[in-house]
Amino acid sequence: MPRISTRLLGALATSVLGATLGVLAVATPAQAAARDGICDTGEFCYYYNSDHAGSLSDHVGSLAEYGSTQPDCYEFKGAGSGQGLCVKNNAASAWNRTGSTVRVYFNTGYDASYAYQDFAPGAKTNLNATLKNNNASHQALATGGTYPARDDYPYKGQTSGNDPWYFYKGQCTSFAAWALRSRVGVPFTGQYGGQSWGNAKNWAGAAGRAGVPVHNTPEAGDIAVRLGGEYGHVAFVTKVNSNGTFEVDEYNYATAYAYSHRTVSVGTADSQFSRFIRFQ
Repeated sequence: MPRISTRLLGALATSVLGATLGVLAVATPAQAAARDGICDTGEFCYYYNSDHAGSLSDHVGSLAEYGSTQPDCYEFKGAGSGQGLCVKNNAASAWNRTGSTVRVYFNTGYDASYAYQDFAPGAKTNLNATLKNNNASHQALATGGTYPARDDYPYKGQTSGNDPWYFYKGQCTSFAAWALRSRVGVPFTGQYGGQSWGNAKNWAGAAGRAGVPVHNTPEAGDIAVRLGGEYGHVAFVTKVNSNGTFEVDEYNYATAYAYSHRTVSVGTADSQFSRFIRFQ
C-alpha cells in the first residue's frame, strides 16, 4: 500500500527560511577528463574576466558544487588571468556551447531560492551583477520535454526533522519541493504564493489560490497530486509517454522515506494521480 505523506510542521508558520542548502558531494576534477581549457562544442564554459577574457574553465554536464580550495576544486585551466584559481565565486562571463539551457546559481546544490541566470544554447554573455563572482553551481535544464530520473534529494536516509522548505525530511512533499527548486528553478516553500501548502492532498487547492495553473493531464516538470487518502501524495513528473502514461520521481511511496521511480496513468486510484500543478 502507498505510504502516507506526513503533515506539514504546524509550528513552521513563523519560521524563517534557512540558509543556503547543504553542499552536495563534491565531484573531483578527475571525473571531468575532457576539461582542457578550451571551450569545445557540447561544453559550458566560464571565464575569469568579463567579456570572455582571462582564463577559461570548460565543463561537461551539471555541477552541484565546484569545491572551494585546491587541489580539490574545479579550477580555471586556460591561459590568462585567473589560471589555476577555483571557479567557485570567481567567474565573470560564460559561453554555453551545449544544446540545453544552462542555469547558473548563486547557491550550491542548484538552489534557486536566492538568484540564478539562464544561458540559452549558444549564449555568450557576462554574468549579471548578482551572479558575477558569485557562481556556486550550474545545471543543464531538461530538453525534449523530459527530466532524468534520479535520486538527488539532499536529505536521503533522514526520517525526522524539517527541511528548509517547511516540510518533514523524507516525505513526498519535501522531495517534491526539492525537485521544483533544483530542477525547475522555482523557489518553492510551504508558504509559496502566500498560501500554506501543508499536506500533499492540499497542494492542488493551494496552487489555485496562489495563481499556479492546475491541469488534468501531465507534462514533464509538473507536480502530480493524488487527492485520495488521509494526506494525499505528490510526485515530480519526469516524462510523459506516447501511450498516455507518465513517469514520476517520488519519495515515501514504494518504501518508507525512500526514493522510487515508476510509470503511472491518470486516475483516482491510490496508485494514480489526478491533478498536475504546472509552475513553469
